[in-house]
Amino acid sequence: MKNRIFNTDESWAPFIMRIILGVVIFAHGAQKLFGWFNGYGFQGTMDYFVQTVGLPWIIGFSIIVLESLGAIGLILGFATRLLALSYTLLAAGIILTVHLQNGFFMNWGGNQPGEGFEFFLLWIGLSLALVLAGGGKFSLDKAWIK
Repeated sequence: MKNRIFNTDESWAPFIMRIILGVVIFAHGAQKLFGWFNGYGFQGTMDYFVQTVGLPWIIGFSIIVLESLGAIGLILGFATRLLALSYTLLAAGIILTVHLQNGFFMNWGGNQPGEGFEFFLLWIGLSLALVLAGGGKFSLDKAWIK
C-alpha cells in the first residue's frame, strides 16, 4: 500500500504541476489562516464556514489546514497522491456548495453575483493528474519510499 501511495518517477511534468498547484492553493490557505492577501484570517474564515456556509467547525478547520499546511506538503512532494485526492474532493465540494449556482465563468466583469466554477475545475484536473502520476522529480515521496 505504501508503494502505491508514494511511488513516483523522475518526471518533470508532475513536479511542475505540484509546484504551481501548491503555490496557488497555499495563497488561498494563507488568506484563510493568516489573513494575508486581503483574506479574512482564521477567525473570519471559520465564521464564514460555520455561520454562512453551515459547515461543521471541524470541516472548516480541516479546509484551512489542508489549504495552508497541506499546500506546503504538496510543494515539497510529500504524500502527493493523498493531498491531490484531498484537493480533488475539496474542489468538488467548493463547486457544489458555493460556485455552481454562479455558472461556469469567473466573474471578471462583476456581472454576476459571485464567481463561477471554472477555476476549481482546473484545480480538479491538476489534482487528478497528480493522483495518477505522483509527485515526480524532487519529491519527498521518492525519498519516503526508499
